[in-house]
Amino acid sequence: MSEPTPLSSSLPTVVLVDDHALFRAGVRSELEGLVEIVGEAGDVDSAVATIVEAAPDVVLLDVHLPGGGGVEILRRLATEAPNAKCLALSVSDDPEDVIAVIRAGARGYVTKTISPPELADAVRRVQDDDAVFSPRLAGFVLDAFASGGSGSAAAGTPAASDADLDQLTPREREVLRHIARGYLYKEIAQRLGISVKTVEAHVSAVLRKLQLSTRHELSRWAVERRLVD
Repeated sequence: MSEPTPLSSSLPTVVLVDDHALFRAGVRSELEGLVEIVGEAGDVDSAVATIVEAAPDVVLLDVHLPGGGGVEILRRLATEAPNAKCLALSVSDDPEDVIAVIRAGARGYVTKTISPPELADAVRRVQDDDAVFSPRLAGFVLDAFASGGSGSAAAGTPAASDADLDQLTPREREVLRHIARGYLYKEIAQRLGISVKTVEAHVSAVLRKLQLSTRHELSRWAVERRLVD
């Protein structure tokens, strides 16, 4: 009988950035067997160095840190580790904190009230290029991009007049709205009364039509164009 493949080989690797060592220890313990923690840091400089060296699948990033905070880390990673995928994990649910780190390049934002299984799932979704938010925070992001834009030339352009959006069918627009709000494929399927495979087909079609590569890019595209209900 062949030996089973070790579970650790399929676990996403994570660098944990938080200035409270006790909190880091708690997260490490709670996520044991769900993700593989390959590094920790408690300030900006050590965080950037650790992320560059460890090259994790996902960085769990606190917002408020000594030396400039999560936004500063994201700014530096843009040049020192441009492929790093960061998920903000913070006690703060202040809209300004949420918007600041998303605009700086984080792939999502969840609060520290999240359960360990939900956090592990969020890590995997970010690893897969999803945008992930705690439910009440998604609205902050959508509203902010709709009202203030993200600096993109397309931001502030009404969705109805967007030539790219006109390529999409009504169903594809529905799926895109749900992607922008952070829903999983299976959740979209349930809400729209279609199969998961149909959702996947719609997403693939939208990516092709908009010449985008990932669901994360799709989410940003949607919120910049006010594609919200």
